[in-house]
Amino acid sequence: MTKFFSGLMRLRRGPWEMVATILIAVGVFMLMQPFVLWAFTYSFIVTLIGTVMFIIVSHFPE
Repeated sequence: MTKFFSGLMRLRRGPWEMVATILIAVGVFMLMQPFVLWAFTYSFIVTLIGTVMFIIVSHFPE
């Protein structure tokens, strides 16, 4: 766990890609669920932030 937070603080690719991937997955889940309107409303922006974040952090050092 401390290795994960250490990687976040040192701007390493692995932990930040995991965060971006989780954001994308949460955004897709928010898009597909039919019960909570606010989650559906913000699903596109969450997915977009995760995608842009993944593109940016893919240039971070390993």
